[in-house]
Amino acid sequence: MELWFLCKDKLNYHSAMQIPNSKKLSKIEAFQLLEYSRKEGYTVHYEVKKHQLILEKGDRWFFKLFLSWTVSWDNSKGITDREDSHFALSLIRAGQAAVGYFHQGELIDHRVFRAYMVRQKQGKSQIKHLKTKGKSRAGSRIRLAETERFFEDINQRLNFYNETYAIDKWGVSCAKTLWPYWFDSETPPPFSGKNDPVIELPFHVSQASFEELRTAGILVNSFIAIYADQEQPTNEDLEVNLEEDDDENW
Repeated sequence: MELWFLCKDKLNYHSAMQIPNSKKLSKIEAFQLLEYSRKEGYTVHYEVKKHQLILEKGDRWFFKLFLSWTVSWDNSKGITDREDSHFALSLIRAGQAAVGYFHQGELIDHRVFRAYMVRQKQGKSQIKHLKTKGKSRAGSRIRLAETERFFEDINQRLNFYNETYAIDKWGVSCAKTLWPYWFDSETPPPFSGKNDPVIELPFHVSQASFEELRTAGILVNSFIAIYADQEQPTNEDLEVNLEEDDDENW
């Protein structure tokens, strides 16, 4: 059985959303990789803000493992299943956004929002235009009003999710130039982006479409390993004799 395979061979998602130097693992393979790393003397560091494990030795990391959002990590127990996982994703680009609520990894509800925010001739968003030309013309004022309404609509939906479901993680993909308009909206989002369980998605989103939202849900519900620029372990190295481990526990 081959343990290592590329994400794109198993998932039908946009090539732009692929994570460089990454491979998707099954849950069993993730356990096997952790067991292999333990035997090789690597230490495990958990990053809460990214929900990922870093396997390292000394000042070098061997790989980073993004955990499925339907599991938790405990330093003593390791990977454990969440009994009732609720999370929401927000994919935001200038003029279009897709948000969705997921229960146990399944997309339950979604909304796609659009706004007139991009100047047609220049292909530049109104926010970038404001930094250079101001907002004196009628068209600019219209686009600015559309921008404000755009983020209010997004935040209203996110607040609905927060009030209706026990959201334990928020995933976001949004350019930092848009953050002031998003977080300073008249209707703010239900999280601050600082101390709340907000995770910036580790893959590129180009259109913020429903298709990308669905794909993002698949990715965050997966175990994805990212390798450092060093020799990868072979399949033989990673195979764990589970029967021997069971015998040792008798």
